[in-house]
Amino acid sequence: MKNFLSLIMSVIVLPADGQQRTETFLRDSLDSYVIKAMEEWQIPGVSVAVVKDGKTVLMKAYGVRETGKPEKVDTNTMFMIGSNSKAFTATALAQLQAEGKLRLDDPVQKYLPQFKLHDTWVAGHAIIRDLLSHRLGFHTFQGDFMFFDTDLTSEQVLDKLGRLEPPFGFRTTWGYCNAAFLAAGEIIPKVTGKTWAAFLKERIFDPLDMRNTIALSADIPKMKNIAAAHSVFLGELKKVPYGRIDNLAPAGSIGSSVADMSHWVKALLSGGYYEGREVLAKDAIAETRLPHSSLGEWGHPFNRRQFSLYGLGWFTFSYEGRLIVEHQGGVNGFVTAVRLLPEENLGIVVLTNTESNNFYNDLADELTDVFLQLPFRNYTSSSLSDDRENTQHIKAGLEKINKEIAAKPTLPVPLSAFAGTYEHPVYGKMNIRLEKDTLKMRFEHHRNLTGTLLPQKEDQFVCFYNIPMYGIKETPFTIEKEKVSTVTVRVAGFVESTPYVFRKLD
Repeated sequence: MKNFLSLIMSVIVLPADGQQRTETFLRDSLDSYVIKAMEEWQIPGVSVAVVKDGKTVLMKAYGVRETGKPEKVDTNTMFMIGSNSKAFTATALAQLQAEGKLRLDDPVQKYLPQFKLHDTWVAGHAIIRDLLSHRLGFHTFQGDFMFFDTDLTSEQVLDKLGRLEPPFGFRTTWGYCNAAFLAAGEIIPKVTGKTWAAFLKERIFDPLDMRNTIALSADIPKMKNIAAAHSVFLGELKKVPYGRIDNLAPAGSIGSSVADMSHWVKALLSGGYYEGREVLAKDAIAETRLPHSSLGEWGHPFNRRQFSLYGLGWFTFSYEGRLIVEHQGGVNGFVTAVRLLPEENLGIVVLTNTESNNFYNDLADELTDVFLQLPFRNYTSSSLSDDRENTQHIKAGLEKINKEIAAKPTLPVPLSAFAGTYEHPVYGKMNIRLEKDTLKMRFEHHRNLTGTLLPQKEDQFVCFYNIPMYGIKETPFTIEKEKVSTVTVRVAGFVESTPYVFRKLD
């Protein structure tokens, strides 16, 4: 990768009174820091921008759009930003409140009468704020395996959300819920007569000159300057398909460039103004930062965080006595970070085109420290150490699994008995077929996903998914009266940690 990790474009404008620490890092150290980290993390492309006091003081792009190909990343290259889409959705709704067209305290069913949850009382009392602050009572990512990269429509997603049973009480426990943001986005056309995507384009993207930004992943084929999606699994870098997530669009389908995202950050830091024009109401921006859910105290490797909260589409916490407003985005092949320090009038954007790195957070942390005149921490060194330790742990576990598979364990029933059609009460159907002495698992709504099931011990198999993001997971069956009864399906925590129990139908 070293050959293509070249600097593509750089713009550095330092304030006249900038202190030596900031100047030295940006001028002398940033490029080598980023390029070295890209090699170590196997990241094909990175874009970064810093906005300070209303000016873009740093904008750079590194590497290539796709591994093995020569096209360079530049500051207009589009990356999928995943859950950084949530701040756009929340801000759009807060803007409609500022214009008197709705109230964030309005019941969801006022606009979406069909909105339902497992508890009908909760569905009737849930307000828009509940959707935007993850306080419906679900586990974090609960239901996402059903929703991401599937052929379900938005209507079907919301129907299935309403059939899931939350493990926690209403407004008692924070649990990150992507489908709740979908419901929030569906309110926009009810109020404006325009789709979520059309409203964002007209009211945010166009006024902020975000010309290399799309709201829907369906528009990816139209984009010429776009980064490819990648994954690194067990040390191997691979290109992977883009996510098909328009059925959850308000939660994570936006694609944008670092140049365009710098415009967004400028508006958020300036009270809604961009190039002298008011694009967003100051009150709308403030509303999204208002704490709604407590996440407790999150530790930091070097400094204190006195609190960690969630507003509307934003995490907030304290760092060295300053308020941090930030979000991360993770979607098939991409992880990204957007960070605001309102008291410092500072904003940071980092975009990367693998789903398998922590460098996007590390660089945001490093740049934060640079502008706060704090010591150099080398965050990515610590992250890499943790990642490599985790990889070794996974490899050791996989080696043990492979030995168990190679031992050809005796099964309680013939291999053919595991084949058949299975059904989950909310997901739907899944089929297991015996193909050349190997079991293959295919899902009704995941057309591109397959799992190869290999016997590990007794009634437990290991599933090797064809898409690395879903992982390698132990898959136990239950057998009753010498017949296969159920199978418990799990996927990697990046997608969802909740297990799915499918019952055999034949």
